[in-house]
Order: sequence, then C-alpha cells, then structure tokens
Amino acid sequence: MTSSPKTSAMMRRGAEFLGTEHAILCGAMSWVSERNLVSAISNAGGFGVIACGAMTPELLDAEIAATKALTDKPFGVNLITMHPMLFDLIAVCAKHKVGHVVLAGGIPPKGSVEAIKEFGAKVLVFAPTLALAKKLLRSGADALVIEGSEAGGHIGPVSTSVLAQEFLPALAEDHVVFVAGGIGRGEMIASYLEMGASGVQLGTRFACATESIAHPAFKAAFFRGNARDAIASVQVDPRLPVIPVRALKNKGTEEFTAKQVEVAKRLDEGLIDMGEAQLEIEHFWAGALRRAVIDGDVERGSVMAGQSVGMVNKEEPVADIIAQLMAESEAALSRR
Repeated sequence: MTSSPKTSAMMRRGAEFLGTEHAILCGAMSWVSERNLVSAISNAGGFGVIACGAMTPELLDAEIAATKALTDKPFGVNLITMHPMLFDLIAVCAKHKVGHVVLAGGIPPKGSVEAIKEFGAKVLVFAPTLALAKKLLRSGADALVIEGSEAGGHIGPVSTSVLAQEFLPALAEDHVVFVAGGIGRGEMIASYLEMGASGVQLGTRFACATESIAHPAFKAAFFRGNARDAIASVQVDPRLPVIPVRALKNKGTEEFTAKQVEVAKRLDEGLIDMGEAQLEIEHFWAGALRRAVIDGDVERGSVMAGQSVGMVNKEEPVADIIAQLMAESEAALSRR
C-alpha cells in the first residue's frame, strides 16, 4: 500500500464522516452497485453504496444482509426519493442499523430525513442549487453530494467544475461536501480537495471493476466508448419533466425518445395522470438498464455511463483502482 499523506490529510474530514480509510464513495448504479461491488469497495478502504433503485423492501433487506456477510466495513444505501415505498425502505435500513443513507433523485419528502436520523444514521443529499443545498443542510441533512452533468445515469444541467466553484467556497468550511461527475483520475480529486471538498464520488470508473457483476458485453461497451458517446437523453414533451439520463448512444436511447412520445400521448388523452406518466418513464429505465447490465443487451438496453468512460479501458480490481486514484492525487499535490 503506497502512502498518500497529503491526500489522506485533505480527505480526513470526509473519511471520518464515512468511517473509512479514503473519502471515496462509489456512486449508486442500479444493478451494478450490489453486494459484490459494494463490499469490494468498502474492503478496499472506500465507501460502497447499495443502489436500492426500484427494489422492494424485501429485496433491499436481503441485499443489505448479503453485503454485511461480505464486509465488516461501513457502507451506505442509496434510496430514490420518488420510490412509492420510501418509508418502508427506510425501516429496512433502520432494522440493519445502516450507518449512512443517501437520498437521491429529488427533494426528500417530508419526514424522510427525520425518519433516517431517528435510528442514528447520517443522511447524504444531492442539491442542484446552492439555495436548496443550504435549505437541506439546515433541515437536518448531514452531508451534500454535488454532482455535475458529466456523470452517468440521472443528471442535472450544470457541469461539475461550475458547481464546485459555486458550492465549495460557500459551504465547505462548515459542511461535509463530496464532489461527483466526470472524475476519472486522481489529479481531478486533488483539485476538488484543494477547493475544499471533503471527498469525491465516482461511478463510471468502478462500473467495470473485476468485482462488478455487469455483463462482459456491458463492460466491453465501456472499453469501446469515449466521452462523446455518453450522451444525455432528450426531453420530448415540456409537460413530462423527465430527468435526463446519460448513457452510451445506441438503439435504446432512440427507443426512449419514442417511449416519451407514447406516454405524452396517453397523458393528452387523459388515460394516465402525471404521477403515473413519470413512474412509467422510471420503469422504462429500470428495465432497459437491467437488459444492459445483467443480460448484456448493449444495443437495446441502457448503458448508463458518465463522460469519464473514455478513461475506463480495462477490467481491474477495485483495490487497484482506488490505489491508482490515491497515487495520482498524491503525485499532483506533491508537485504543487
């Protein structure tokens, strides 16, 4: 294990918050961030996060138990705020005494932050604007993840570098803030730490780790892909506010556009309401993602990837990825 004293010192606050050696979170990627990858990241000194996604409470219960069997290190659970059974999922986290819960995909509904804090867990939230970030931190969130549009999966409209310049000077002194989106190398980690970040989150870089259960065809698509292939989905109808998703361009991205047209038409005809329309869009993604990750259908499935995908060109163990990121960050900080 190469030592990285400067990086570790700058990550100390984030690492203490997470209870880990390194303040490196793995982004929660549905179907990918499950027991194998999560435990491998936590065992390597990072912080694995289970992607609950569309799981039922029973499935999440089993996943947490299985992850605990593979690691005694801290890990978190990512819950989607629009999940119809959010409070049941929180109860599952409470049962297992999960130490950290990440609330993603929207503003946390009333009572959710309190329900998580009640059993002693720390709450991490995402915020697209500085005003909302301050409000969430005031109302009980323990840490913030700022994620730029370079990320894979569901994204906001602003780049990581702009968000970092806006949020970190305003928040980093008093709060734990992690930076995410488009991070593929340690030099970038060093820069965000210097700006005041407590740590970082990476997803794309870990998606093709040896320990990731993603299908070989899914991994091969990553190895072939470059930054321009990872495109954001298009919103077809202004009344159907679809959170854009970044994935590798393929037949599936075209089918999603057609799916939106179909859902918007049914909305017009009064056959479904807005809530149902949005859930149907969410279910489309969940199904398309499973086809790519698990079944290896990289033509019609959704190959969610961030723009850092061009830096992922081989399968390697999680421990090697983390060691490389730490070494690159340390070398960058030492040169300054």
